[in-house]
Amino acid sequence: MNDKPENQSDPLPETQADAAPAEEPAVEIQPQTEAERIAELEAEVTAMRDKWLRAEAEMQNLRTRTKREVEDARLYAVQKFARDVAETAENLRRGLDSLPKAEPGESELMAKLRHGFEGVERAFVAMLERHGVQRVEAQGAAFDPELHQAMSEQPAPPGVAPGTVIQAWTPAWTLNGRLLKPAMVVVAGKG
Repeated sequence: MNDKPENQSDPLPETQADAAPAEEPAVEIQPQTEAERIAELEAEVTAMRDKWLRAEAEMQNLRTRTKREVEDARLYAVQKFARDVAETAENLRRGLDSLPKAEPGESELMAKLRHGFEGVERAFVAMLERHGVQRVEAQGAAFDPELHQAMSEQPAPPGVAPGTVIQAWTPAWTLNGRLLKPAMVVVAGKG
């Protein structure tokens, strides 16, 4: 029979002793009810819809901003060139102003030169206006810091309100409504 005493147990076999400890018992997950699952999916749809609306708004803002930037680039890309051309128009006016004033009995050549240069100036300024470059005369206007640069202030002559431009050395120039070059002006101060 068996030579072992009854109270002695068999030692554990090697394989069981070396085995990894037993896994913890799995926590039982209760299945969701259909109503819970629907509520979860509706919340997910709402979150996705919100993300989509935000992305759509962002894209619309980007399209609007890009359209505005492209329009600005189209309108104002020639700003530096237009400023230089406006300077040329001012020089043409200075040249005309340096000619002697028309007098009765002046030579026919001088009259033709004056009329020719005046015609060139009119055509040149008209060409600038067709391309959005406008000359804004300052003489007699109220001082506007958006258009005028005060070079000097003098006491107001009789009948002239303080803050009025009493002399303009150059006109202001704009490109499609944006200031290109301010007018250099003398402003009437308080007498």
